[in-house]
Amino acid sequence: MKKILSLGLSLVAATVAATTAAASAATVTGAGASFPYPLYSKMFAEYKKASGTDVNYQSVGSGAGQQQIIARTVDFGASDNPMSDEAMKPAPGKLLHVPMAIGAVVPAYKLPGDPKLVFSGKLLADIYLGKVKLWSDPAIKALNPGVTLPGLPITVARRSDGSGTTAVFTDYLSKVSSEWKTKVGAANSVQWPVGVGGKGNDGVAGIVKSTPGAIGYVELVYAKQNALSFGAVQNRAGKAIVADNGPAAAAALGVVIPADTRVSLTNSANADAYPIASFTYVIFYQDQKYGSRTQEQAKDLKALLTWMTTSGQAYNEPLDYAKLPANVAAKAKSIIGTMNYGGAKF
Repeated sequence: MKKILSLGLSLVAATVAATTAAASAATVTGAGASFPYPLYSKMFAEYKKASGTDVNYQSVGSGAGQQQIIARTVDFGASDNPMSDEAMKPAPGKLLHVPMAIGAVVPAYKLPGDPKLVFSGKLLADIYLGKVKLWSDPAIKALNPGVTLPGLPITVARRSDGSGTTAVFTDYLSKVSSEWKTKVGAANSVQWPVGVGGKGNDGVAGIVKSTPGAIGYVELVYAKQNALSFGAVQNRAGKAIVADNGPAAAAALGVVIPADTRVSLTNSANADAYPIASFTYVIFYQDQKYGSRTQEQAKDLKALLTWMTTSGQAYNEPLDYAKLPANVAAKAKSIIGTMNYGGAKF
């Protein structure tokens, strides 16, 4: 009887311990960009193994991520484009940006025979302006001599949601086409002259994959995961560059990185850079004491961000994102170090 009682008490104790551990397990919440979602999914799974902390991340687009961090409904927002001073004005506290990776936005397309194509910035702008309507257009042929191009109409695919990938792509087009800059401009959401909308990078990739003659802009990993053809893009030096980790990382070597890391990497001056590249950012409050937020929650977020910018960088390149250059990683560490709780460092 004593053995049975002892066993019963042990089981109860074990159940209580397990319940207590489950209740005390930390959870960090985030929302935003689909651009880094494949990377973040891997990072957060590995971080759970290493720390026991769950990270609940919703891939809802950079625009929604910016809105949610302003509303303080998540611990961090995620965006491929940094928020402007004007965009941060509604925030009830100081927001900080920390880059986590560099990604490339590629022109993916579906054509018979999967030809390897080259695009210029002007050509991409003219396609998205609706001026180049057929794959056999002389402007495409001029950049791709010897390539057999069909007389298929071009179906333009673009984002329907507020998107950092859109901000990166339209920022690039605004730099290389004065007509695009004047008529459309650069933003998370723009008034598209033409095109079929898809939600998220996966939505645009899906349109391209299922539509002969389609072209769409997606983050590199989405093109690879969907086995989509994607073109080389001429950079500022006139070189036709195929997106990869090296050329994406080179984009950051062609610009001056400010202390707050908010910067555009598109149309980099580096002669070896892929021209449509961008940091992807995590955005959070410098002072973590707000609402019912505890200091433990603040510590959990700080620990996650520190890991993502150090050990977590090991997962970038295997998933087709470039790692943070050493100078950018140092700036990220400095920014994370300024986090406080009610003015006190932790």
